[in-house]
Amino acid sequence: MTLNWTVVLLTSLVPMLVGFIYYNPKVVGNAWMRASGMTLEKAKSANMIKVFGFSLLFSIMLASMIPSVVIHQFHFPSFLMNQPGFNQEGSEVNVFMKDTLAKYGKEFRTFKHGALHGFLMSLFVALPLIGIGSLYEMKGAKYNLITWGYWAISLTLMGGIICQFA
Repeated sequence: MTLNWTVVLLTSLVPMLVGFIYYNPKVVGNAWMRASGMTLEKAKSANMIKVFGFSLLFSIMLASMIPSVVIHQFHFPSFLMNQPGFNQEGSEVNVFMKDTLAKYGKEFRTFKHGALHGFLMSLFVALPLIGIGSLYEMKGAKYNLITWGYWAISLTLMGGIICQFA
């Protein structure tokens, strides 16, 4: 099974694009600034090359991991990899794996399916991470919901795009 890395890399731009819209003052930017304790002065003093550079790096890392969550077929070969002949062309296990992937390799490869898994990632991975961190940072529920909303949108879109096109 091959993965379209161009789609994965392009999908890594989704969090940045969503962030430009979502954190706009006309959307939730002002509410987020109040909830997080951010000020315009502090925001203007940030090293934007560092912020956007690391944001892109982390987004690439995230987009590279998402296929293993939203594309079920990635896990199938792992069931067989310790079997004799796994990588031997024409062996029984190699033929079985290739035939199975040829027959079922496109199952559940839709935007809707990937979006569901992306949303579930936001709910069961991003929200707990945000929640735990915000407890120690003494941030309120509003901060949690705003931040999780951003990740819910970003991961839902990323999961959908990767599942459909990668």
